[in-house]
Amino acid sequence: MQKNKETDMTLYPKLITDALATVTYAGTKKNLIESEMLVDDMRIDGMKVSFSLLFPKETDPFLKSTIKAAEAAIHYYVSKDVEVTINTEFKTKPRPKDEPLLKGVKNIIAVSSGKGGVGKSTVSANLAVSLARLGYTVGLLDTDIFGPSMPKMFGCEDARPYAVEKDGRQLIEPIERYGVKLLSIGFFVSPETATLWRGGMACSALKQLLADADWGELDFMILDTPPGTSDIHLSLLQLLKISGAVIVSTPQAVALADARKGIDMYQNEKVKVPILGLVENMAYFTPAELPENKYYIFGRGGCRKLAEELHLPLLAELPLVQSICENGDEGRPAAMDVASPTGQAFLSLAQAVATMSRRNQ
Repeated sequence: MQKNKETDMTLYPKLITDALATVTYAGTKKNLIESEMLVDDMRIDGMKVSFSLLFPKETDPFLKSTIKAAEAAIHYYVSKDVEVTINTEFKTKPRPKDEPLLKGVKNIIAVSSGKGGVGKSTVSANLAVSLARLGYTVGLLDTDIFGPSMPKMFGCEDARPYAVEKDGRQLIEPIERYGVKLLSIGFFVSPETATLWRGGMACSALKQLLADADWGELDFMILDTPPGTSDIHLSLLQLLKISGAVIVSTPQAVALADARKGIDMYQNEKVKVPILGLVENMAYFTPAELPENKYYIFGRGGCRKLAEELHLPLLAELPLVQSICENGDEGRPAAMDVASPTGQAFLSLAQAVATMSRRNQ
């Protein structure tokens, strides 16, 4: 398209559409006209023009740059004297700003640990499955953006959530496995590639998994949080009304020292999230061939002592057994085997969490 001469110019729609046809929308790799983004509402008044562009959603990452490019194209190909007003419309309705996140969820439980490697994700996965076994409707959100493990633990690494339209919005449909609705950033990134995101990007991704997913009505939402205290924890505390926290630790003094920090975060004066209780994971080792024997290889009773000191319930003492690890690696949580000692242990934990949640309501 050639640049127009500006002498004695009269604006008409084709001048504008020809200019917009030179602008490529990055979302489709086509121009604005081919992408059918120009809404049929153009108004021309002398050297003033107004029209609307239709974007997929309000949070479109190319929105601002596309509007600037459209305005620049009109000024270059038509006239720099044209006064341009570009409005925006969206195919997907934005979420109502005053609408709380996860409004259909009765109990939002954060499973946390002061440090990594204590089995927090294993506890989260088996707690969610056990709650479902007890007849509750359960969701599980893997909030560990940088180290998601739930797709592996649930045997659905190749699953890809799809979008469904609900109330005029495109929402992510969670994967359902073992009676649990599941979402993880692991479904959207390569398992072989490190997630090199700044804190703001990670928090935005987390918010999308919360706000733009069709979680529906749930009795429990289990949040598998990252180890330690981080931007993700702060975002969760700001975005959600968390019903209670479950703190996971091993009996080791080093792990317990970090568990104290996690407890302090939730009990902070500005946060005040109830601690439902502590879970001592890897409390003792029991070999499969000697199921009656217990070996306290990480120390004995550390979580029990901490719970007594802080006047908190000890929800469970979970053994270190080979089957828990093997089941997690195979994508079948140990809680699925209800008849086994570990299955019974996780079922008891779920009953304790449900009981403590009712007390805090």
